[in-house]
Amino acid sequence: MSAAAYPAEYAPLLLTPAQRQASIESALRGWDRRQDVWLFAYGSLIWKADFPLQERRMATVRGYHRSLCLWSRINRGTLAAPGLVFGLDRGGSCRGVALRIAAADVEPVFVALWEREMMMGSYHPRWLRCETAGGAVHALAFVIDRRGSGYAGGLEEPELLGAVRRGRGRYGACLDYVRDTAHALREHGIRDHRLERLVQRLAAPHEAGSDKPL
Repeated sequence: MSAAAYPAEYAPLLLTPAQRQASIESALRGWDRRQDVWLFAYGSLIWKADFPLQERRMATVRGYHRSLCLWSRINRGTLAAPGLVFGLDRGGSCRGVALRIAAADVEPVFVALWEREMMMGSYHPRWLRCETAGGAVHALAFVIDRRGSGYAGGLEEPELLGAVRRGRGRYGACLDYVRDTAHALREHGIRDHRLERLVQRLAAPHEAGSDKPL
């Protein structure tokens, strides 16, 4: 979906096509166009990588952890009822999947990735060291911008649960997104105890209106 397809009230939030292209070029600075490129998946990219891949490896990143720390006002929510999506936030470590993209596919894949992940510039695209069974690789990862207007770190649990239950955007319900991510992690043998507890809480009966309002 192009920026022009969004309602006018979204315009101030969206990066322009030129800004997205500049961000892509910055991320790929130093790439020689001959080498394959790695991408670190920690959320929906684990179960919804809609582009060709050469290889998948289980991987661990140090210094960051998976967190529902970004308000989603487009993909999994709206301006009136934002949902939440995952970001890499500082501290701890994160188990995920390193995805290898063929050199010939990198540029079109990155354009699609920025359309999906960087419409509002909520992340810092960074190259992180990923430890894998086949050796360390440097992979691009979307790290949360803590100074951005979408940062939602430190939410109390009732507020977080309420946002997940209410959020619905162009890619569907936030609740489905959280459950699908938890399922994909389990299928890959990744135990994220914080996320598992959240999914259990989301499955528990609750009274309408009991979640703390946003």
